[in-house]
Amino acid sequence: MFTRRSWIGLWLGAAAALAQPAEPLDPSLAIRFQLPPDAPVAVVGKDLGDSRIQARGGALVLDLRATVTLRNNSTHNIRGLTLVVLAQEMAPGGKGSVAAPSLNVAPGGSFPVRVNLRLLRPLPVPVGPLVEVGLDGVLFADFGFFGPNRLESRRTLTAWEMEARRDRQHLKAVLEADGPEALRQQLLASLKRQSDRPRLDVQVSRGARALSAAVNALIGHNVAFAFLKIPDSPIEPLSGGAVVNGAEASSPRIEVANRSHRPIRYFEVGWVVRDSAGREFLAGTLPAAAGLDLRPGRIASTLQDRSYKFIRPQEAPPSIAGLTGFVSQVEFADGGLWIPSRKALEHHSSLFRLLPVSPEEQRLAELYRTQGLQALIKELGKF
Repeated sequence: MFTRRSWIGLWLGAAAALAQPAEPLDPSLAIRFQLPPDAPVAVVGKDLGDSRIQARGGALVLDLRATVTLRNNSTHNIRGLTLVVLAQEMAPGGKGSVAAPSLNVAPGGSFPVRVNLRLLRPLPVPVGPLVEVGLDGVLFADFGFFGPNRLESRRTLTAWEMEARRDRQHLKAVLEADGPEALRQQLLASLKRQSDRPRLDVQVSRGARALSAAVNALIGHNVAFAFLKIPDSPIEPLSGGAVVNGAEASSPRIEVANRSHRPIRYFEVGWVVRDSAGREFLAGTLPAAAGLDLRPGRIASTLQDRSYKFIRPQEAPPSIAGLTGFVSQVEFADGGLWIPSRKALEHHSSLFRLLPVSPEEQRLAELYRTQGLQALIKELGKF
C-alpha cells in the first residue's frame, strides 16, 4: 500500500530522473521526417551529432545539433530549401525553421542541411518522436517552386538566389575585365567588410510594450526618416518616422508610393540608425503589412507596433540621433521580385559598408579563404 510519503518519493525520483541530461538522441526515435510523397527531395541520411534533451521546469528543452542529408529526386537543379522543425506548434519556442540558400544540386545529387536549433516542448514526454521535420519549400534554378510556402519561403529563397546571381556576375565581370589579381582583391575586400561591419544588438518587443510606448509618447520625440534613392526601385518612400527615446525607437512608420506599372503585394524598407557620435548601424528591415494590395500610382502606409531597443555589448547604449531608410525588396502580385543592383548599393558607400554580404558571397569568400583563388575561379565557372 502506497502512503502519501511513498507517492511524493516516487514523484521526486521521476522528476529527478527526467531532469538528468539524456544521452544523445536516437535519430530513429527523436526525429520524424514528414515529406510529401511527391517531394523533390528525399532523406538519405541523418545524424543527431551532439544533440541533447533535458527537462527544465515544465518543459523539455531540445538542443538539436543535427545534420540531415537529402537527395535531389527532381529533374531540375536545386538552388535553395527551407525545412520546418516542429516540437509543438502552439507552444512558445516549439517551432523553428532551417534555410539552405546558395545550393547548386544537380538531379540525383545529395547535400547536407545543418539543423542548429533550440526548441521547447511542454511535459509530459510524448509517446513517439519529439520533433517532426517537414518541407516548406524548394527553389529550382528556373525559379520554379515546390512546397506549401507557409513561411513565405518562396520569397526569401528567390531573393537569396537573385542576390547570388547578382554577386556572382559581379565577380565574374571583375575576373574577365581585370584578371585574377583583381578578383583576389575583391574577395579580400569582402572578407574585410564582413569582419569590420559595425553591429548593434536589437531587442524587439511586440505591441511596443504598452508602458514603454506610453513613456516614449510623453518623454520621447519624433525623428523623421531620411531616405536613400535607389535607382529603378518600384516604390518611392514618401515619409516616415519613429518615436525615439535614447536608445529606443517605437512604432516606426513608412509611407510609400507604387511608381511601377505592376501591383505590389509586399515590400521591405531597410533602416539605419545614427547615434549622437555619428556612427551608423543597420537596424534591420521594416516589412509591409500582410495582405498588401498596392496598385500602380497608389500610396500605402506600414506601421510597426513594436519597440526596438538598441544595445552595444560592453558599451553604453547608443543615443539615437537620426534614421535613414532605403527600399531593400519588392514583391509584385504576379510573384516577380525586385532587389537593388550591386551598382546601386555600392553607389551608397556608407550603406554598402553596413549591409551584410549575401549568403552566396559569404560562401565564395570562405571558399577563397580556405582553398585559394584557383578553387574560387573554378567554382565561378560552374555557373
